Amino acid sequence: MGRALIFQGAGQPFEIVRYREPEPRGAEVLVRVTCCTLCRSDLHTHAGRRVEPTPLVLGHEIIGRIEAFGPSASRCDARGQAASVGARVTWSVTVGCGDCFFCRENLPQKCERLYKYGHKRREVDRPLGGGLADHIVLVPGTFWLLVPDEIADRVAAPANCATATAAAMLRSSDAWRVASGEKKTTRRTVLVLGAGVLGVTACALARSSGVETVIACDVSPAAVDRARSFGATHGVLADQATEGVQEATQGRGADVVLELAGTSASVAMALRLVRIGGVVVLAGTVTPTAAVAFDPEMVVRRMLTIRGVHNYAPGDLEAALAFLAGPGRLLPFASLVGDVFPLEEAERAFACAHANPGVRVAVIP
Repeated sequence: MGRALIFQGAGQPFEIVRYREPEPRGAEVLVRVTCCTLCRSDLHTHAGRRVEPTPLVLGHEIIGRIEAFGPSASRCDARGQAASVGARVTWSVTVGCGDCFFCRENLPQKCERLYKYGHKRREVDRPLGGGLADHIVLVPGTFWLLVPDEIADRVAAPANCATATAAAMLRSSDAWRVASGEKKTTRRTVLVLGAGVLGVTACALARSSGVETVIACDVSPAAVDRARSFGATHGVLADQATEGVQEATQGRGADVVLELAGTSASVAMALRLVRIGGVVVLAGTVTPTAAVAFDPEMVVRRMLTIRGVHNYAPGDLEAALAFLAGPGRLLPFASLVGDVFPLEEAERAFACAHANPGVRVAVIP
């Protein structure tokens, strides 16, 4: 018998339900979960800061091993690599239909009929849609990939959220293409606002891709110091950000600002510290927050580009795994996952995660 942890709503205790191991149907793939890390969005839902349809199985930063293929499921991952029972896999947190307006516009993560792991209400025909369970069923159309042996479970689990989202932000900002010489511009300074798990990952991706100056900014001195071990060339505290960024950029401001703190004050700071002609990418505000004063003349005269990143495209997950199996192996990514709890101690796991926002907490079924 398998177990699944059911979330009924903020302030309510989790319920463990037992089920018979399902047989995958059609193009489904059955995966045994080996590790699920608790993302900040899981914590927001658990605390009631955001609302998801309940009951549901939370958890979307997942790593697992294939246990069975449906009769029409592909035996190859999204890259065409052959896979068999027992293979270690991860997958995109979202599944698009491939046919709606947004899927045709190359935005499958905003599909009109989106399926999102760890966020969908538990239905009778799809009871295993989150990582806080012994098993999960990958629905048809899921972009899944074999995980290279070089990546440990606790490093691989956050890849399909934190690492892939950081990759999406850098892609959206054009910082990668600039660093590799594909575009003749001067975007060689990246400012990362918020040095949590996602922020230090963004520092690492930017620096490893050739960005010359990576500035990490946070309210916590410890977070700023940690960012240096992930590739940040400069670190500044939030209350000294203006002076620090001006000094690091010869007074121009940052070429690219990645906002990950998720506060209106941080968004305002991003607009203030980006240079003329620069790019601001927002991804931290995943719950409602206070409005930010917006001066359109400032945007026009400074020729700014402002973009939002929510979820990510499947290709960003592929880039994330390639990074973790390559240059990321030299960085202390395992240190970003702290305490580990069994499934039956989920209440303690969430309490620990709420109390330690700078690291992930892992649940091992």
